[in-house]
Formats: sequence, structure tokens, C-alpha cells
Amino acid sequence: MRTSIATVSLSGSLTEKLDAAARAGFDGVEIFENDLLASPLTPEEIRARCADLGLSIDLYQPMRDVEAVPEAEFARNLRRARHKFELMRRLGADTVLVCSSVSPHTVDDDALAAEQLSRLADTAREFGVRVAYEALAWGRHVSTYDHAWRIVETAGHPALGTCLDSFHILSRGSDPRGIEDIPGEKIFFLQLADAPLLAMDVLQWSRHYRCFPGQGGFDVAGLVRHVLAAGYDGPLSLEVFNDVFRQAEAGPTAVDARRSLLLLQETVGRAALPEPVVPTGVAFAELVTPDAEPLTALLRALGFTRTARHRGKPVALWEQGDARILVNTGPAVRRDGAQLAAIGLESPDPAGAARRAEALLAPVLPRRRAAEDAALEAVAAPDGTELFFCAGDGSGPPGWRADFEDTGRPATGGGVRGIDHLALTQPWHHFDEAALFHRGVLGLDARESVDVADPYGLLRSRAVTSADGGVRIVLTVGAAPTDDTVHAQHIALATDDVVTAARRFREAGGGLLPVPANYYDDLAARFEFAEGELETYRDLGILYDRDADGVFRHCYTRTVGRVFFELVQREGGYRGYGAANAPVRLAAQHAVRGLTGG
Repeated sequence: MRTSIATVSLSGSLTEKLDAAARAGFDGVEIFENDLLASPLTPEEIRARCADLGLSIDLYQPMRDVEAVPEAEFARNLRRARHKFELMRRLGADTVLVCSSVSPHTVDDDALAAEQLSRLADTAREFGVRVAYEALAWGRHVSTYDHAWRIVETAGHPALGTCLDSFHILSRGSDPRGIEDIPGEKIFFLQLADAPLLAMDVLQWSRHYRCFPGQGGFDVAGLVRHVLAAGYDGPLSLEVFNDVFRQAEAGPTAVDARRSLLLLQETVGRAALPEPVVPTGVAFAELVTPDAEPLTALLRALGFTRTARHRGKPVALWEQGDARILVNTGPAVRRDGAQLAAIGLESPDPAGAARRAEALLAPVLPRRRAAEDAALEAVAAPDGTELFFCAGDGSGPPGWRADFEDTGRPATGGGVRGIDHLALTQPWHHFDEAALFHRGVLGLDARESVDVADPYGLLRSRAVTSADGGVRIVLTVGAAPTDDTVHAQHIALATDDVVTAARRFREAGGGLLPVPANYYDDLAARFEFAEGELETYRDLGILYDRDADGVFRHCYTRTVGRVFFELVQREGGYRGYGAANAPVRLAAQHAVRGLTGG
């Protein structure tokens, strides 16, 4: 199907928005009136620019407060409409969006609304324009799609149809099954937006919190199925009002938008994408640092051993159990301390995983490698993290481990058996994009978003996981643009005995994150512990959580650069990440940072 995007969904000038839409692969655009009014280009120049970019102008929007008004008011509306229809002829747009009226002058009279919309359509037809009438969720008298359709049906004008908007329909809880009763040829346009499920005024919800399909809580795909069943054959178009998107760079937002439509089309059976290849485990986590000593000292204290070095690059492999950490000190690393730069994902079909990633617009990363190096497929996640698709041992091309020459044997007895999860801090404007990327590109399941109290605001967190928990990634973002520079990334290491692992770490000279005594006083009130158990947790800074499925014990190292480690012990079927303890951990990290000046 053809895809389109409203210019209001992107930031920047009109020309910047058009360029971004074209680069992302959209077929057309909706021109938002304010974008045209603010542009120095004439309608003819905008039309030519779109043609050069291969973009059709699918909709001009919006016309407001037109119908069901006193005759004198409607005469003024027709005069205004003639000017707009002439402009649209110059622009090369043949469909105009007319929103149901919110004017205090409009009256509750469907017959009058139908008669006036029919006269508007008469005028539009003189200019080769069609009128698409849409019910705003906060319309004064017309606020549902079925009501808008009854008025269009009553008018019976060939140049008058309806526009369906998923936000206006789903935010009101309307049943979209009735869409199938509308003749497909009378659905002149379809606008799509998702949104988080919020309890708030629908106008504010619409104006500030819409997002792309698959990023919110609406069943947008279900609605689209009903629209297609009705016989609609126009474009799938995105109209998203979002404060974050309007401040973010237009190019990445447009790519995110197009990816959402590709995934939507796959869901409704209108796009044949390569099948998802769900990763089965974490092959490695790669840390980059300008100074290896603080990081390697931390790894030694955790019980890791340097087991290998890359044959041609300044990269060392540290191992313990099935946990593998690469330490990269190459010249291209950033100078602001250690950070998590790449993740190796074990995949049953690396080439297939890469094909799906590329089909869903993930940037394929060129890799500088010698002839003998393993040919690893790699793409970039929205936050810039490199994702390598690694074949399992004994299958496919030589694994990444063949690029390393041995320097030692993996450590035993340190207590770490593997990587439990990875936490990636997202740039503030990429949080929803990151969740959609990891779900759509990697085939991971996304859990509900959680808000966590931080001493200086709120931290949003959302986990994406494989069904068996072999891959767990926690995506986090702060509430303000600067927060992503404050909150560090971390690697959680799985252990069967966090108390023993924490003691060994401390005895080896490692620094555990100190936890306030008040936290343990609260634990004593919430849970019952065996004699001496709580005192042990207090001594080591171990945090505790329990749910109906199991128990979670965890503690944290001090931060090196932008990275810290977590020791994790899961018991039973506990699937969470200790979210109840996150405010305490964040406050403790802020306190340590304040003491050290880091």
C-alpha cells in the first residue's frame, strides 16, 4: 500500500519535512496548513519540490468550523473555502480535510450539516477537489465516525466522503467494526496514530501524546483491518501530534514513522517482510573506553579473566561462565569514559536477522575487518548501539570467537554464570522508537512502560525480552533532554548466590554501591526474613524484591565512566527487574556522584 505522513508529524521547515519524508521512503504527504503558511515557497514551488522528491500531495488540511452554522456564517465559510480550493489547485492537492465543527455558532442539526457540506462539495468540485469530512473526538455535536458518516450519507454528494482517524475513533472507545458498513469508495482518507492509554482530556491527549502505530496502547492494526475490509484502497497516512517528535530531528523521526507503517502492513497482511529471527542469547557486550585500567580492575574484582585478544584490533575478551565482555581501547572511542557500545546477539540465522533489520530501515553498519575476520552482520539501534548477529557455535560461518587468540582460561568460582540483562539509556527523543525497533526488528516482546522516581525527575523504563528470557534488554530514558547524559548504562550479571558473589567482589577490592539504612528499615516492615538475613543485605548493599512468582536479590558496583554492573539472583519465576528498588538505587548513585564530583 502507499504510505503518507502529515507534515505536522515532523519538526523543521516545510522543505526539511518534505526532504525527510522522501528520504524515509514515503510515497506522499499531507500538507498541514500552518506549514504552508510559514513557508517562503509558493504553492507552485512546493508542488514542484514534491514532484522532484517523488512525493504526491495526498491531503491538504485542515478546514475547520464549516458546517451547521447560520447562513451568513456559512456564506463567509464558502468564500474562505474558494480561496483554499484555488490554492489547492496550484498546489496539486485534490483532497481537503474538513473537521467537524467545535465552534459555539454551530447547531445540532444533521440535516443542515449535510446540506451545507453538500454545497461545500459543489464548490470543491469546481476546482477538482474532494471533501473528506472527519469527526473530531471533541467535536461540538459530531464526535464519532459513525455520526460523521451518517451526515455524509445523507448529503449523497459524489465529491463528499469521510476521513477516518484512528485516534479520534479509538480514544473515544468507539467500536471500529461499524467501519465495514461504509462503502470503501466513500472513505476518502485514512489517518493513523497510536497513543499511550491515559486518563486525561481528549484534546490535550491528542495534541501532545500521539505516537506512531505500535508505540502506544491502541489496536490500530485491528482498526485498519476493518477499513481494508470496507474496500478502502487509499494510502496509510500518519498524523501524529507529539511534543517530542516536534523537537527531534526530522530525519530519524521520519524513518521511525515509516518503520511503524511497514510493521503495521505486515500485521494486517499487506507487506511481505523477512520473518523475524528472535535472538537466543547474548554472545557478548562490548565496552569502549579510553583508559582500560579502571574497567579491567572492576572486571577482575567481579571474577572475570582476560582470556583472549583480537588478532588485529585493541580489543580484549574477558570471560566468566557464559558472560563475555569485550573491552575496546581503539582510537575511535569517546573520551568521556567507559560506555556500552555494542551487543552481540546469538542468532539461529544471522543473515536472516540482518535482512529483516535492513527491510525495516535499520542502518547497516560497514565493518572494518581483515580478510580472515568473521563476517558478522551488524546494524545500529536507534540510540547508536551496534547490534551484531552472531551464529551459534558449530553452525554457519566461523563465529566471532575465531577472531581472537587465547591468552588465558575463563575464570571459575566467581559466581557469575552469564548476562541476565542489559540496560541501555536512550536519547530522550528515541524512547518509543527504541521499543518499536527492538520489538519489530528483533522480534522481542515489549513489556509495559514503567515510570520510576529519580531525585531529579522521572525515569521511564521498558523491558523487551525473548519469550524464554534468553535476551533481556531494559530501555530507559529521562524526562528531559539532558537526562540521558546523567543516567548510566549497565550490565546485569546472573548469579545463583548474590551474597557470595557480592562478598567475593568486595574482598577483591571492588566497591559496592552503598544503600541507605532507611531502605532496610522499610524492608523489615514489608517482608519477613530469616534471622541475620536482613543484616547481611544491609552490610553488602543488596536490594530485595518479591512478587507472586519469585524473589529477586541484586546489588550494584560503583560506576566507571558511564557503565556499572549489577549482580542479580532470580528465584522461582520472577520476571521483573526490581523496579520497586530503582528510586533507591538512583538516589544512591546521585549521592555517590555528588561525593566524588563525577
